[in-house]
Amino acid sequence: MLPKIRIKEFKPLNLEGGYLIDGFPSAGFSSAIATESMVHTSNFELGGIIDSDIFPPISVIKDGKPNYPSRIFVNEELKVSVFLSYLTLDQSLHKITAKTMLKWAQKHKIGLVVSSIAVKSPNGDEELIGIGSTDSAREKIKNAGLKVLEHGTIPGIPGTLLNEASVSGQDVIVIIFHTNGQGPDFKSSAQLCMAMSKLIPGTSCDIPALQQEAEKAETVIKEAEEESKHLKDSMYM
Repeated sequence: MLPKIRIKEFKPLNLEGGYLIDGFPSAGFSSAIATESMVHTSNFELGGIIDSDIFPPISVIKDGKPNYPSRIFVNEELKVSVFLSYLTLDQSLHKITAKTMLKWAQKHKIGLVVSSIAVKSPNGDEELIGIGSTDSAREKIKNAGLKVLEHGTIPGIPGTLLNEASVSGQDVIVIIFHTNGQGPDFKSSAQLCMAMSKLIPGTSCDIPALQQEAEKAETVIKEAEEESKHLKDSMYM
């Protein structure tokens, strides 16, 4: 029996022709930190939650209030949505999570889905690279001033997003960024946030605030991961 992921929206959303950012952590926490920074900088509001019986049962407390660890934030003026999560999902959930994301994007007639994947490198100075699911997505990468990846492999949720979208015709861009693997990796988070803002008009990154967010967000993500670690072996068997 396949796992089910539920999405509950708190109000009707108008995102037609807009954008969806995948903020599930990959290797390291830079993707989640970068999207968290964008949410705080560009006036997003909570639009819904993402949940499943197979997700670790955790509540993330912020400013004294309980929160689901995977939430949807929206800025309807910019037509931008974010799947922001503090959960590092087991790889057995990557395909269903990516497919759920694309189904939601199709429901709301999203124009472009933006995801990211980290590659470890000693200094993290290498240029950012993009991969597109379609010709139009690859053109968007070039227009943003990023290099297009010609050969390589992309694992996890980003890889599934690319594969599924290449068949359906949905524009998906995955940004490859470099991290030293030690956190909070403010540098790679800032680079990723800036790259996403080039692909998504109207969004921006508050770089000074990003450093603070990097430290706070990584603490919360690490706590969530630690709390759920002892549950994973029994949950994903």
